[in-house]
Amino acid sequence: MNALRAARFALRAKPINSVARRTYADAAGPADKIRLSLTVPHQAIYKASDVIQVNIPAESGDMGILANHVASVEQLRPGIIDIIEEGTGNKQFFLSGGFAVVQPDSQLSINAVEAYAIEDFSPENVRALLAEAQKIANGSGSEQDVAEAKIEVEVLETLQAALK
Repeated sequence: MNALRAARFALRAKPINSVARRTYADAAGPADKIRLSLTVPHQAIYKASDVIQVNIPAESGDMGILANHVASVEQLRPGIIDIIEEGTGNKQFFLSGGFAVVQPDSQLSINAVEAYAIEDFSPENVRALLAEAQKIANGSGSEQDVAEAKIEVEVLETLQAALK
């Protein structure tokens, strides 16, 4: 019986050295990449593709995600996602919102309702749509129309700023 008590005491007295530490990501080196999956309901724009960095418009603030980034789940606001690829430069997409999930093994999954290449937008069309939405948002419509127009104004202002 004494041996059992001694074993229990030894278990309790054992120091715990395996403490997980939360740290910032290191700058990406040549071999450090993040595996990106960017999907919308009807297609996969990126499917487990290796990229250097991804900049996202999170609700908590803009974030740059590199390899070995701390794991997190972020809600995305309407804005520009900037994907930095090795050799080919940057690709930019406008997202209407969604979620980004950073896994501890350098994987990033972005699920968005809508995502369009930034070069597909016409600055003139955005300006025209913004003017129309601002008229409705300033009170010329039902309560629901005004609420929808305010959301539309927010999205179009973000898009207009990105196109400059």
